[in-house]
Amino acid sequence: MTDSIIEKITNTDPESKSLDLEAQNIEQLKQLFPDVFREGKVDFEALKAVLGAHVEDKEDHYNFSWHGKSRARQIAQTPSTGTLRPCKEESANWDATQNLFIEGDNLEVLKLLQKSYHQKVKMIYIDPPYNTGNDFVYKDNFHNNVKNYMDMTGQLDEKGINKSANADSSGRYHTDWLNMIYPRLKLARNLLKDDGVIFVSIDDNELINLRKVCDEIFGEDNFVATFIWEKRTNRENRKVVSTRHDYIVCYTKSKNEKERALKQLPMNEKALANYKNPDNDQRGDWKSDPAHAQAGHGTKSQFYDLIAPNGNVHKLESGRCWLYTQPVMDIAIKDNRIWFGKEGNGVPRIKTYLHSKERGLTPETILFAKDVTTNEIAKNQLKTLFDGKAIFDTPKPTELLKVLAQLATKDELVLDFFCGSASMAQAIMELNAEDGGKRKFILVQLPEACDEKSEAKKFGFNTISEISIERIKRAGKLVESVAPNFKGDTGFKVLKLDETNVIQWEPDFDNLSDILDDSIDSLKPERTNEDVLYEILLKYGLSLTYPITEHTLAGKTVYDVAFGSLIVCLDDGITRETVEEIGKLKQELDSETTRVVFKDAGFADDAVKVNAIQLLKQYGVNDVKSI
Repeated sequence: MTDSIIEKITNTDPESKSLDLEAQNIEQLKQLFPDVFREGKVDFEALKAVLGAHVEDKEDHYNFSWHGKSRARQIAQTPSTGTLRPCKEESANWDATQNLFIEGDNLEVLKLLQKSYHQKVKMIYIDPPYNTGNDFVYKDNFHNNVKNYMDMTGQLDEKGINKSANADSSGRYHTDWLNMIYPRLKLARNLLKDDGVIFVSIDDNELINLRKVCDEIFGEDNFVATFIWEKRTNRENRKVVSTRHDYIVCYTKSKNEKERALKQLPMNEKALANYKNPDNDQRGDWKSDPAHAQAGHGTKSQFYDLIAPNGNVHKLESGRCWLYTQPVMDIAIKDNRIWFGKEGNGVPRIKTYLHSKERGLTPETILFAKDVTTNEIAKNQLKTLFDGKAIFDTPKPTELLKVLAQLATKDELVLDFFCGSASMAQAIMELNAEDGGKRKFILVQLPEACDEKSEAKKFGFNTISEISIERIKRAGKLVESVAPNFKGDTGFKVLKLDETNVIQWEPDFDNLSDILDDSIDSLKPERTNEDVLYEILLKYGLSLTYPITEHTLAGKTVYDVAFGSLIVCLDDGITRETVEEIGKLKQELDSETTRVVFKDAGFADDAVKVNAIQLLKQYGVNDVKSI
């Protein structure tokens, strides 16, 4: 950018697209091994030499591959030129909420979120298609997936049959599923914080393939557990074997953070019932635990005969040692921290006090229906929420999702990009009301068409995403009615995937003069200023829930994002007075750094455009661009 010309962002600039992951990877490699680059290209022989013994050259080494894997990887690295358009009329508490619901193909949405939410998400939960033969298959287009998404909005034929189903008779049955899930998980990993976790629901159809894909993307060392969820309690007599469970596969982002990636669950009534105070100990309720351990863990000082206050001598069993050395044990006995039973004749046990530290329950790999409920209960709860109508067949139970959220979060961001009926939104709002957390959510759902014969269609819903939006609204009102003192966030912003607001340069040399006249304004005429504003937020990597204040300066609408971090004016007829008022606004907001963006064709004349940079520099603004 020169001192006299405002740099214009075009649709060929990096800033006009989502994050270029391929370029980012190359740059990271350059930082680590600058000596393996020759004229901008990687010299693989030099790279092998640097890596030494860590290079695998054998042809018969273990490898997980399938037809289309290279293309799936390339799709994940291809930037999106799409955008997310705000939809205030379908939102709730637009100005204050920190929650997002995004309608669109999650592959493109994940690409668009790469800049704004890189390493910002603490927990991801997804319930992807299980590949049962009737699931909707996301058909990804390498060159223009946004256009492909626009063509996918009518996925059912006139008979209500899913035209995109992946039949189990297909020769590409598992391949298609792998090509769908791989790039999405690859992109999702970039959004996780270093101590973030991901939970993926699945059944037997693709469990093995899911584990292999996750081992590759997240790393085998980052595998945490495969939880077994008891999804039903009744027997299915129509099947050869009644399937009673599904799986939830869990990985961490970084093995260095693995130990603290999951929290303990809150103490339940059964666990709390173990803590009592039969001797009126002033330290409060306690439970007793064994005072001895395996001998292999002890030192010589932990082998002795323990003498109780009443004179009884307690000898160790073979292969055991006391937890404490004798001097420490004597002090604990005098301090009434060793329990010998009501009569004083019992085996010595150590008192563990309820309030001596924050206590919780270690999660177990089996999630029982009695604790997290079932599909059927979830369906009935959703049915109650929608006036007795069964508008969704297989919603995930909010109790199940609340347990997962308790394991990973308290005040952080949760992402669900296969959100279905939006159970996660209700789970997050309810959990925040229960434990005072400040969790936020981003949900993504494709506007998959509802079956013409479904209850949802009869209720008035055309797409699954419409069900999601309505469910979040109703769930928010339910939480507010059940917990009237709850002051947390029950709102959400709705944004919808669309093609960029910027007109693409597609010259037609037979009609070039007309095209040049039309291209004076680079923005599509049917798009609003707020449409363009949110595209700017995405491309600059700013949160989509940052506070936005609208000002009227010299008769023009000016948006102030995040208290002056970004100031945008997209009106026409911008004068020197407008530019000066923007400069004064920057000084008033006293932001450390400010970027100002104008519409390229918005200036009243060339003189204003040329002088805008110098004028704003006087107010401390050094980053000025046009779109």
